[in-house]
Amino acid sequence: MSKKTNIGGQAVMEGVMMRSPRGIAIAVRATDGTINKEFRTVTSKAKKGTFLGLPIVRGVVSFVESLTIGMSTTTRSAEMMGLDYEEPSKFEKWLAKVFGTTADKIFIAIAAVIGILIGVGLFMFLPTLIADLIFGSDVGSFWKSLTAGGIRMLVFLGYLLLCSAVKDVRRLFMYHGAEHKTIACYEADDELTPENAMKHSRFHPRCGTSFLFLVMIISILFFSIVGWSENKLILYGTRLLLIPVIAGVSYEVLQFAAKHDNILTKILRAPGMALQHITTKEPTKDMLEVAIASFKLALDPDADKKETESIMTEADTASAETCSECVCGEKGEEEETNECGCGCCNVE
Repeated sequence: MSKKTNIGGQAVMEGVMMRSPRGIAIAVRATDGTINKEFRTVTSKAKKGTFLGLPIVRGVVSFVESLTIGMSTTTRSAEMMGLDYEEPSKFEKWLAKVFGTTADKIFIAIAAVIGILIGVGLFMFLPTLIADLIFGSDVGSFWKSLTAGGIRMLVFLGYLLLCSAVKDVRRLFMYHGAEHKTIACYEADDELTPENAMKHSRFHPRCGTSFLFLVMIISILFFSIVGWSENKLILYGTRLLLIPVIAGVSYEVLQFAAKHDNILTKILRAPGMALQHITTKEPTKDMLEVAIASFKLALDPDADKKETESIMTEADTASAETCSECVCGEKGEEEETNECGCGCCNVE
């Protein structure tokens, strides 16, 4: 027996973010070893029956939302870890005052813009320039576009391999694997435990890595069809304008491949699944505990609230029972405690 879920996620600093139609759940392993959890209600703007919910358009919306949510949740996970807080500098306070928001959000926006510019330069302009050196800047052809696309793929793979060699990024990839195993465990209708989740695959067809790979492949096809202009302004401008279209088409292809299981979809999924050998690593059981906590919170945030309330009620009841039986010290002195040590009666 198996079941499907529309919950997806991403790895964050020492934790996992899971996103459901109701919102975003984050679970992070704090520096003291506990698991800190947080749920935030967020709904996608790509709703059915609206313009933003139309095919292709919804893919663009999803891409933008994933970028912004990814940046914000990564920053939030660092805070939830319990890292030492530093007092904002005068410059940060000035930024917050001028822009009417916190300095962290400003830096996140700046980092996102810089990241996009680096991505466009590294994966679009650089391959084009190298193809110009090979074929000549005045020559435009299908093979030139194909060569630039191949170079783009090599740059992308090299970038991922370089990142995976970094210790902190490798831990991030381990949490990525924990996210996939948790979802696979749920979809297999197994009880969500670290032991059960460990048995499942860390490769998943709806992974964002597969999406990025599809973007690369489809961009090669689109750019080859559009052609190669001698005017660099027109060339780069056309490619920039096509990015939202490529993202939208890639999203639809990924959704189709994830919902169907036949020879065609297996071929479509294969490159992205293979790429996950780099972007996911085998997690530890404590990482799976974090991923499962995040998934359960995303699946039913109300159940988590009820559980918390139940624990609080039990604690209050236990405290009341203890207080009725203990012998109190002199009331009104804060330093005094009961003989049982609870200190509950140190009030006037």
